[in-house]
Amino acid sequence: MKRCPTCNQEFTDEWLTFCTQDGTSLVEVEPSLYDPPPTLLREPPMPPSVSPTEQPTLDMPGSYRPPTPFSQPQSLESRWTPPPPPPYPVGRQQGLAIASLILGIASMTIGWCCSFGVLTGPVAIILGIIALVQMKNDPSKYGGKGLAIGGIATGGLYFVILALIIVLYGIGILMSGIR
Repeated sequence: MKRCPTCNQEFTDEWLTFCTQDGTSLVEVEPSLYDPPPTLLREPPMPPSVSPTEQPTLDMPGSYRPPTPFSQPQSLESRWTPPPPPPYPVGRQQGLAIASLILGIASMTIGWCCSFGVLTGPVAIILGIIALVQMKNDPSKYGGKGLAIGGIATGGLYFVILALIIVLYGIGILMSGIR
């Protein structure tokens, strides 16, 4: 048997843990045949949201009070609101660094076809430099230093190899004209 320490109401249901009247935690009590449950000496105070004119009174003979006009009940707003969701961890931005690396790799692989690398190589170098500058100015927001360096390196390597090929062809053309 359980009893509410506030209102002294007894409950026989074992699954109850809180009082159904006031929400207080119930206390285990040994059932006694001789002791009646203690009585409540005074009424619990009215909640502060109830005005004094709405508090219950004893209707004594000869005390007449005209009924109050019906008023709309106040909107029952929920006292408890759920907490906001936790902030999601935001990773560092790596978009420019990734784009630089992709364009650098594209210039090294498919850039030889129709000299496509002449367009993608400089863009890879520029995006990589911009990404490195952003990382230097705000390292907590921007990331991908290795990706940006890889994009600059592959874009630059394309031009080094292209220059080497042009020089070798130039030497070849010059050598063929000497004979």
